[in-house]
Amino acid sequence: MIQTLQDLFENGRDKDLRRSLSNLLGFRPGNLSIYRKAFTHSSAANLSKISGQPVESYERLEFLGDAVLGAVIADYLFKKFPFKDEGFLTKMRSRIVSRQTLGKLAVKFGIQDFISAESGLAGRSHSINGDVFEALIGAIYMDKGYAFTAKFINRTILKYHLDIDEIENTDTDFKSKLIEWAQKNKKELRFRLVDEEGTGHQKLYVVQVTIDGEAYGEARHTSKKRAEQEAAGHCLDRLS
Repeated sequence: MIQTLQDLFENGRDKDLRRSLSNLLGFRPGNLSIYRKAFTHSSAANLSKISGQPVESYERLEFLGDAVLGAVIADYLFKKFPFKDEGFLTKMRSRIVSRQTLGKLAVKFGIQDFISAESGLAGRSHSINGDVFEALIGAIYMDKGYAFTAKFINRTILKYHLDIDEIENTDTDFKSKLIEWAQKNKKELRFRLVDEEGTGHQKLYVVQVTIDGEAYGEARHTSKKRAEQEAAGHCLDRLS
């Protein structure tokens, strides 16, 4: 069973879908098919294929959105902190585009209510919410272009939904925190690369964290280091 607002995507109800997206985003979307993909998890896409109605998931748009979001955030930080070095700027960008931060943003926007996924998945995972948030940025870019998307990120997300000072003072080195916890509690901690999905620029690294042989967290990302950080973050959430 699919848990979603997918009924708006079908049966000629484009008018209702356009209205809902306009309320969500603050502008009128153009190409609705792109936004349909942005909200479709691979589990829902697989179910659609089984039923004879092929649907593409958000993964390609997520890849694109990640690049666009990273570029806009880099430009913003470069101008906001003119005297900070490359290391600081890189760390701040990583914190802003982390799955934890993007997952929280998705909830603020109400994006989780639009996700099409197998029942029990949509709206439950920061990772899925964050993935869809990036896919939505990719969809906006495809629909409206880079200049419009950059304005949306700057004026809507950075200005009203993110506290940059709070992010600057937040420690998001989840891997180091987890290693310190494991050493203190004499636990065997391992980061395992369990899979590599896709090829080339679309390759995703799947990293699993185990404690004393038991899986506690898993994440996937185009960067192996970010996958490790996000898996460690999931693990710390579970431990807490």
